[in-house]
Amino acid sequence: MTVRCRLLSSLALAGLISGTPAAFAQMPGTVLHAPEASKLLPDSVYYAGKSATTQLRNSAGVRFSDGHYVLAVLVDTSGYSSTIQEKYQGYFITEVPLEVEGHPLIPGAYGVGVVGDHFVVTDIGSHDLFTAAAMHDEQMPHPMPLQIHEGDAPGRYRLCLGRNCVRFHRAQ
Repeated sequence: MTVRCRLLSSLALAGLISGTPAAFAQMPGTVLHAPEASKLLPDSVYYAGKSATTQLRNSAGVRFSDGHYVLAVLVDTSGYSSTIQEKYQGYFITEVPLEVEGHPLIPGAYGVGVVGDHFVVTDIGSHDLFTAAAMHDEQMPHPMPLQIHEGDAPGRYRLCLGRNCVRFHRAQ
């Protein structure tokens, strides 16, 4: 048996090339900063019956090892009511199931925002899906309006709106 065959057999036994969701959930992705993420995002997005212009300079994402993405971008909400503006600050797109602070999130497009000390996730019709406690990171050296950081373990990430962050990872 060649070295390549032994390597492929070992990877298959480990579940890393089987294509199972559990195998991909454990493999870390690559954090994308605004220059990379903005190339994948549209200039405007649909939410609650209107089109909102995206702020591509305030975007980020994760590219997983299997080629799927999680993307986030701030939006201009000037045409929306103050009730919607309060909780809709960004657009969040995931191609894979996620867990956000213990809450499941299926693939789709969502509105996100921070209200007080809570992170709010809504569907594109502006209906609340869940809220989670947002962690305020006073130690963050250079807070930006929106960014994604690697988390405390491989495959774990933090989505931050300013200094307010939530943890997420790919669900199994």
